[in-house]
Formats: sequence, structure tokens, C-alpha cells
Amino acid sequence: MRAIDAGILVCDECHQLNRPQPEEGQTCRRCGARLYARRPDSLVRTWALLITATILYVPANVLPIMTINFFGTGAPSTIMGGVIELIHADMIPIALVVFIASILVPTFKLVGIAMLLYSVQRHLPMSPRQRILMYRFIEWIGRWSMLDIFVIAILVALVSFGNLASIEANLGAAAFGSVVVITMIAAVTFDPRLIWDNTEVEDENA
Repeated sequence: MRAIDAGILVCDECHQLNRPQPEEGQTCRRCGARLYARRPDSLVRTWALLITATILYVPANVLPIMTINFFGTGAPSTIMGGVIELIHADMIPIALVVFIASILVPTFKLVGIAMLLYSVQRHLPMSPRQRILMYRFIEWIGRWSMLDIFVIAILVALVSFGNLASIEANLGAAAFGSVVVITMIAAVTFDPRLIWDNTEVEDENA
């Protein structure tokens, strides 16, 4: 049985359980936030953010993410180009970490969120346990996508020796950072309670 079936609304801000009281308005009795049975336009907003992140994912991988200058000369490098350079320098463990954090994780997040949205909207035969585990994993793994951005920020701040050696962030870093932030927001705007609503519909149709 769902909370909404028992006439209980959950506050999205403080997670307090509330019973609707029309005479006082639909607000949380603890923090005063507006109460909704489900987050308004959750699917539409998540789709909009997902499409935006997908569009930005292209320049994030095509444009150079940083430029390393030694003795006044240097060449810009993309994320995949940096991984290849690390492999050529026999830094395979570091290359593996960068590849997983900067390429596999963002790709998994985009595909995973799209699968959740599509499965909920199209009532695909996918168990709610699988969907909720995927959702929680997407939320947890999202923070690790910022590894490349953190490394670049630290290098730009520390490596600044004029013509001797310097590191500059390029447009690819801005695009990649935008992809990470937007996908994190998309995971938040998606209402996981829709997964269980979808299950109820499937059970009724069975």
C-alpha cells in the first residue's frame, strides 16, 4: 500500500509525513513547504534536462578539455586524447580511472536516466526493484563524474610558471562540467515514486 492511498503526503523538503488539511492549505506542518502528491511535471522536466545534457555531451568530448604548455609550447587535449596519452606514458591505472569517471560514468547516467523515464512512461516489463536500484546507483555515482573537473581545477591553480609550464582549462571542461551538473539535477527532478505508481498500473492490467 502506498502512502498516497492512505491519504498521506510526503514533504519533498524535510520528508515529514502529512495528512491533507484543506482548511489550512497543502503545506507541510513541520517546514511549511508546499505539498504535492507527486513532483509537478517530473517526467517533462527530467526529459528536458536529459536532452540538454545529451546535447552538451557532444562538445564535452569533441572540444579540448585542457591545454598543457611546456616551455611555451603545448597542444590542447580532449578527454579521450588525455586517456590515450596516459596509456602511452604507461600510466594505465590512471588512464583507467579517468576513462571510467569521465566517459563511462556520464554515459551510464544518460542511458540510465533515459531507461528509467522510458520504462515508466511506456510501462515496460521491468521490476520496480530493478528500477529503484538503478535510480539509487545513478544518484550515488553522479558525484564521481566531477573527477576530471576537480583535477583540472587543481592543476590550473597549482601549475602556473609562466612560459616554463602552465595548464589552461578549455571549452570542453565547461561543457563537461555542465553535463555533470545537469544530469545530477535530472536525477533529483525525477520522482522515484512514479516507479511504484507505474507498478500499480501494471498489476491492474495483469
